[in-house]
Amino acid sequence: MISSMRSIIALIVLLAGCDSGAPEASQERVQPRTTVVLAGRLENRNIDEASGLARSQTNADVFWVINDSGKPRLHPIDTRGRALGQVKLDDANNADWEDLSSFKFDGKPYLLVADIGDNDGKRKDVRLYFVKEPEPDEKKVDVAWSFEFSYPGGPQDAEAIAVDIENERVLVLSKREIPAMLYEVPLRPDGDKRQKAERLGVPALPQPRRQDVEFAPKTKNYWWQPTGMDLADDSSAAVILTYRGVFYYPRRAGEDWMDALRRKPVALSMGDYGEAESVAFNADSTSIYVTLEGRGAPVIRIDLPEVKER
Repeated sequence: MISSMRSIIALIVLLAGCDSGAPEASQERVQPRTTVVLAGRLENRNIDEASGLARSQTNADVFWVINDSGKPRLHPIDTRGRALGQVKLDDANNADWEDLSSFKFDGKPYLLVADIGDNDGKRKDVRLYFVKEPEPDEKKVDVAWSFEFSYPGGPQDAEAIAVDIENERVLVLSKREIPAMLYEVPLRPDGDKRQKAERLGVPALPQPRRQDVEFAPKTKNYWWQPTGMDLADDSSAAVILTYRGVFYYPRRAGEDWMDALRRKPVALSMGDYGEAESVAFNADSTSIYVTLEGRGAPVIRIDLPEVKER
């Protein structure tokens, strides 16, 4: 009994009753009920700033985690947060790693490490690293390709990326712009020339009021800022994470992602776990996983209700 109590704690949460820190907004559709599960905690003590999370493309029970600073390492975990190893990313620098994504390209599994953080808005260029997904017990992996890019209009801070493999592009969602802007860069550009991100549009997300923005430096409550993003492997949906919210976007068959992201999302509860930092779908797109920063941070699983786009 003690062992079972230590494992998974399931909570059924009424979405309407969840205090996300955000006001009621017309930019979101509320799903009546969802299930939030404390799946476990990050066991690896070296993971103290979990800024990115991605599912494995080769093992449904494995996720990858990165820190937003420190040594360039990939940390494999299981679905309960238990440590499975540590992989060094050779010839890479962790200036400010902020998100992680997985995808298959030419039939091979890859991870994208996004060195895109820029708290002070001073980085003229940010960098993306692409690596073939290693096995959890490997000690190191080489960079397959990488490139720098800049934004139109000057530096931007960002913590959310996803790979749109259908269009061979990387989607990048800015953090501090109000409203947040979605950009794109090519997945594998020709040559090593620095890329220029292109604006795509503004996803539908709850927006702050003037007083929210004015008081945020004092309250440290930036609930509206995006901190993570992912696309389901079956291309059926996207998810955007903010500090205080999880927003789910069903996609119609053949629809452009930007059109899906412009519609009102389904607001999913993640329980009262504080400021969320990273998000990923599971392998079969039936659940969403969320983590926070800090040693021993919770690994939260949100089991998705059936959401059909009409």
